[in-house]
Amino acid sequence: MFDGSRLRRAAPAVLLVLAMLVLSGCFGFPRKEGGPAKKPAVTKPNIVFVLTDDLSWKLIDHMPQVKRMQAEGVTFDNFLVADSLCCTSRATFFTGQYPHNTKVRTNFPPLGGYGVFQREGGEQKSFAPGLQKAGYRTAMLGKYMNGYQPRDPGTGSTNVPHGWNEWYVAGNGYPEFGYNLNENGSIVHYGEDPQDYMTDVLAYKGLDFIERAHASGQPFFMEVSTFAPHGPFVPAPRHAGLFPNLKAPRTPSFNEADIRDKPAWLRQHNKKLGPRQIGRIDEGFRDRVRMVQSVDEMLGKIRATVKKLGIEKDTVVIFGSDNGFHMGEHRLAGGKMTPYTVDIRVPFVFVGPGIGGGGRVTQIAQNTDLAPTFLELAGAAVPAATDGRSLVPFLRGDAPADWRDTALVEHVKPAYSEQDPDRQDALPGAPTTYNALRTTDMLYVEYADGEREYYDLTRDPHHLTNLAATLAPERRRTLTARLYALTRCAGESCASAGRSR
Repeated sequence: MFDGSRLRRAAPAVLLVLAMLVLSGCFGFPRKEGGPAKKPAVTKPNIVFVLTDDLSWKLIDHMPQVKRMQAEGVTFDNFLVADSLCCTSRATFFTGQYPHNTKVRTNFPPLGGYGVFQREGGEQKSFAPGLQKAGYRTAMLGKYMNGYQPRDPGTGSTNVPHGWNEWYVAGNGYPEFGYNLNENGSIVHYGEDPQDYMTDVLAYKGLDFIERAHASGQPFFMEVSTFAPHGPFVPAPRHAGLFPNLKAPRTPSFNEADIRDKPAWLRQHNKKLGPRQIGRIDEGFRDRVRMVQSVDEMLGKIRATVKKLGIEKDTVVIFGSDNGFHMGEHRLAGGKMTPYTVDIRVPFVFVGPGIGGGGRVTQIAQNTDLAPTFLELAGAAVPAATDGRSLVPFLRGDAPADWRDTALVEHVKPAYSEQDPDRQDALPGAPTTYNALRTTDMLYVEYADGEREYYDLTRDPHHLTNLAATLAPERRRTLTARLYALTRCAGESCASAGRSR
């Protein structure tokens, strides 16, 4: 039975104890020491993003630092790009929008390139200004957008886009030597000496930025965008003699035996690749593997520097590629732009605080998802016009129940240009314009000329047997309707359009 007399007799002592607990803050009330207590600061992670150019999954076996990141972090096994073309893909990375919304459809005007990205407000829609507003110090190094030049040839002015505190960006860095860097508005030329190798220059500039940004006390974001391993396949001199006997992987689709079921643009390869063509493919593959050694070394140096500075538990490191690259698949020489897995599925690995070691994510992710991921990590608002969704839940081990099960891939065939570093010289290497749906178990493609492709990826992961002609009318209508919805979606509607249920 409750005895009120005991409480009254003990009241003075109880009140004294309660008063002491309140003053000590044991109940969560702020102590008054020179004014109201401040809320504990929210720690924002530093973010380092290493984006490579044309790096396919086939190269990862030769990159020990990336494999170490996989063992310690999270790998997205089904990360798909919305278009396997450099400028188009990068516009999507920056804005989180599909190509039909960025309006960047090719590498050069009138349908793409840096000028179109500028005209359509891409630099304002980029994640970089949002990170700056969230208190981040931002740096961009290496490759930006096709058509960008360190100095505007018309006005002579230097191009440093809005949103970046530091800027070390080249125009034509594909040869890896003999290029100009716009270094915060000053044009600096790099020559032909071994120490001028572009990936190495980006590495030491990146390490310098990390140390200075850390010393400033600001959280930082750094994107290092290499030109490696894009053609013309120039490795660093110290790596030029490595892997002398390496050959391109002979997958089931390599030099495909029967392409009669393929669309017309591909059936024009009516002869299989010959020994000399295969020899050139093997040579190119060796040089690509040699090129990524410097990228892998850079990743190791970045992570070692972060550890040395004591900010390993405050820094997220991301490694990925803008698109894949075929070498011999379906009788095609080196190139990209197809809707096939080898071109649209790219490596993406995250490592950092709270990111589970050795985790694998099988759900469909796209390059529309990177911008909202960076913004959420930074505690910044994600614009309503963003087509993608943040990947942060997956980094924490959670899979949203309403996540997409269908990816959109859309591609406009570019006009041939001698100046285009992605031109397909092996006629007819580039596919005709198409839109495609991709899930974990199927690929459906509609070409502008009316042709169709459908592959059961569970039974046929290498796209050997086109089943489009066998699709039931209702199934085809369903796929066409979903493709129609995705190619016209914007913002929040893209999430629902990417779900089949």
